Amino acid sequence: MYIPHHFKITDESIIHDIIKEHGFATLISQHNGMPVATHLPLLLNKDNTCLYGHFARPNPQWKEIGSQTVLAIFQGPHCYISPSWYETNQAVPTWNYVTVHVYGEIELVDDEEEVKNSLHDLVMKYEAPDSPYKLEDVDPQYMSGLNKGIQGFKLNITKIEGKAKLSQNHSVDRRERVIQQLEQIPRSNEQGIAMWMKGNRF
Repeated sequence: MYIPHHFKITDESIIHDIIKEHGFATLISQHNGMPVATHLPLLLNKDNTCLYGHFARPNPQWKEIGSQTVLAIFQGPHCYISPSWYETNQAVPTWNYVTVHVYGEIELVDDEEEVKNSLHDLVMKYEAPDSPYKLEDVDPQYMSGLNKGIQGFKLNITKIEGKAKLSQNHSVDRRERVIQQLEQIPRSNEQGIAMWMKGNRF
């Protein structure tokens, strides 16, 4: 990923937070010299060394993914930045965004208990705290049938990059003008970018 130095996230804890907050990723690999991608939730393990996920078994991507470096992209908030918000109209539009790229090697997971634990952790992450649903309450026979339809895996991380393009190459006054405008737009992406620009998180 192209990352000018002023957009680079150097704090790994912030990168891990982005992955946790925006866990629905795009996983990219190669097939016959062409890129292929699957969109799926990925879960960072406790020591931040790998990502757990699962493919639908009919998805052919998993069958030849083990012999190559893959890329998982986590997209945070992003939005259009209008030059009409600046102190001058002698400028051009841009796009602010936050993203993380994770590179690594795929290890297929066939151990039923490990797959079950990763599914449990995924459900626990996204179910509401007061939700009555618990994966362990599902009939074991039914779960066993479902598990045959997926292929568990973990992505062992070899490289990780974070980028936050938040108008750092503009003046403080201009950044404040952008934040004021974004805060007036009632959409989650604009609100998220405003929060990042105000937060000085890196």
